[in-house]
Amino acid sequence: MNNEAPHTPNNEEIAPEYDFSQGVRGKHAQAMKQGYRVIVHKLDGTTEERAFTLPQGVVALDPDVQAYFPDSETVNRALRSLIALIPQQKAS
Repeated sequence: MNNEAPHTPNNEEIAPEYDFSQGVRGKHAQAMKQGYRVIVHKLDGTTEERAFTLPQGVVALDPDVQAYFPDSETVNRALRSLIALIPQQKAS
């Protein structure tokens, strides 16, 4: 059994192209909601374009909201609590 702590690389060991310290969270979120395309360059020299959109029912959270609701379970629990507060309409 290995009881050693996992290796954590220091800044000198991380290549510059992997430095995400200036990254912006959610920068491409709006574009993702609208769908996007990927061009695949195959080994035989041909290319293939693939279109992607979010599946029906997928809801994207803004980063400030996601801080409070990190997964589907917490979102659904909160929404069910709100649904319980909505007055039921009387049947006519």
